[in-house]
Amino acid sequence: MKRTPTHLAMLFSGLSALIVAGCDKATELTGSVAHPAIQATTMTVAIEQVPRYYSTSGTVTSDHRVAASSRLSGYITELPVREGQIVKHGDLLFRIDPVDARQDYEQAQADLKNIEIDLKRYEGLLKEHAVSQQQLDKVRLNYTVARSRMLQAKNQLQYASVTSPVSGYVVEKLANVGDLASSGKPVLLVEDPSLLVIETHVSEKVIAHLSEGATVEVYVPALDRTVDGKIRQIVSIANPLTHQFLVKIYLPKPGEILPGMFVEARFNIGQRDSLRLPVEALVDRAGLDGIYVVDDQSVLHYRQVRLGQRDGDLIEILAGLHAGQVIAWRSDDGLSSGQQLMGSHP
Repeated sequence: MKRTPTHLAMLFSGLSALIVAGCDKATELTGSVAHPAIQATTMTVAIEQVPRYYSTSGTVTSDHRVAASSRLSGYITELPVREGQIVKHGDLLFRIDPVDARQDYEQAQADLKNIEIDLKRYEGLLKEHAVSQQQLDKVRLNYTVARSRMLQAKNQLQYASVTSPVSGYVVEKLANVGDLASSGKPVLLVEDPSLLVIETHVSEKVIAHLSEGATVEVYVPALDRTVDGKIRQIVSIANPLTHQFLVKIYLPKPGEILPGMFVEARFNIGQRDSLRLPVEALVDRAGLDGIYVVDDQSVLHYRQVRLGQRDGDLIEILAGLHAGQVIAWRSDDGLSSGQQLMGSHP
């Protein structure tokens, strides 16, 4: 086929386009294309020692819980308090009808009166020398015993009214008006909210790292607050089924924390290696957490990371980053992959 000058020009133009495209592709692969220059804050990531924590859950309870009961037996005639009610020291909790105690008191009064009559009679007979001093002394002894029994029976009557031994909350009512109260059987449970402890259980693997008096971080989800507690007691006998140990944590200033609240306790059990960086260095891309890593040519590359625990303005990186790498960030979130940093970086 005979090629005209027009055909040759078109062929040459096509070859030139392919050569230029090939050069541009080679430039892109070799990375020699010019990247947009930008300024950013940089930091070299390094391993640091941070506290190693062991976390457990627990429940707040009062260290001063009182089971209010009567020393007497009888039917409950008055019970003016209810669950959740605040009571003060000395407030009436309940009252019973002390039928047996009242009968004992009346009997003791009658016995004392009879012996008192005998005592006066024997004192008169002694003056007439009709009885001996020994006989009179025996009657006086009987009088002393009878008077003591009368006073004891009288004192028993005061236990018909039971008052609160502490200021706190009525947390549980175990009987109602009309029920029979037995001696020593609890009728109400009262807790002092000023003396609170947390009861939790820890693994046998960490019990050796704990000591009484050590500070424990306590997070209260209901209040979204973290407070400091102190280990008050470590029960050194493990549960034979769970192999866990009971630990009681004292809350010096409970504030709004109330008995029954759920809490999370964090025990410091040593040190561990960690990679942490400022929270502001994180970027969100389509709901995924990531950072920008700077390579040897000062070029930025986006990289996804797996986050750990946050501590104030620092966040732990569990995966996706290594010590010695340089990261960059801007407060306006104006970074993107392929950008090149201006100036030097760590």
